[in-house]
Amino acid sequence: MQVQQLQTPSSAASPKLFLSYAQSEDDVKEAQRLRYRVFVEEMGARLPGGADGLDQDIFDPFCEHLLVRNFDTGEVVGTYRLLPPDQAKKIGGLYSQNEFDLTRLLHLSGRMAEVGRSCVHPDYRNGAAISLLWSGLAKHMLSNGYEYLIGCASVSMADGGHAAASLYNTLRTDSMSPVEWRVFPRCPLPLEKLNGNHSAPAPLPPLLKGYLRAGAYICGDPAWDPDFNTADFLVLLPMSKVSKRYARHFIGETS
Repeated sequence: MQVQQLQTPSSAASPKLFLSYAQSEDDVKEAQRLRYRVFVEEMGARLPGGADGLDQDIFDPFCEHLLVRNFDTGEVVGTYRLLPPDQAKKIGGLYSQNEFDLTRLLHLSGRMAEVGRSCVHPDYRNGAAISLLWSGLAKHMLSNGYEYLIGCASVSMADGGHAAASLYNTLRTDSMSPVEWRVFPRCPLPLEKLNGNHSAPAPLPPLLKGYLRAGAYICGDPAWDPDFNTADFLVLLPMSKVSKRYARHFIGETS
C-alpha cells in the first residue's frame, strides 16, 4: 500500500524517533514482529500461528500500518494499524465485529476507520512513541476525511476481571455513548458475577485514557477476549468531538 512517508523526528526523546507508513511487506513484518513480542511474549496472548515470531491476521494486508522507528538504528519500536472504510468493505467487515455486534454503527461505516494492534517496545514507553503514533493517526484521519474512529481498548483480566468490571462501573456514568450507538459483546464479560462494585478499579490503560481524553465514547458493555485474556471496551471517537486540547497537541490546530 503506497502512501506518503511522514518524517516526524521526536524532539524530546532520546534516542530520536520518527514516524512513517509501512511501504513494503518487510515493513509490515517488522510491525508484526514487535506485536508478537509485546502481545505474546510479554502479555501471554494465545494467537494462532506465530511460528515465525510474527503476529499476523487476515486484516493486515488491508490495513495501513503506522511505524515509529529509532532514527539511528531504524528499529521499529511502535506501531498502530488502521483499516480504512473502503478496505473494510473489501474484506467484509471490521476486526471488532469478531467481538461485538455493531449493527447500530453500520450506518456510519462509509465514514468510519478502525484502529487496532497498538503497541510500543518496552524500552520506549516514555510517552514519545505513543505521541508520534497518535499524531500520525489524527492527521491521517483528518486528511482522508474519516469522520469516526472505532477500535477496541483492552484491560487486563489477570485478576479474573474484577478490576475491569470496577473500571467499567466507573466509566459508564460519564463516558457512555448515546443509546443509538450502543454495541453488544458476543462474549460478554460476566459483570454480574464479578466484584466490580467493591474492587479497586483498574488504572486506566494509556490507550483507553488517550481515547477518552480525546473525546471518545464507550459504546457498551465490555467483551471478554479469551486469546488475549483481556476485557475489551469498544470505543468510538467522532472527529467533530475531538477536544481542543487534543487537537492543539497532536494535530497542531489552534482554533
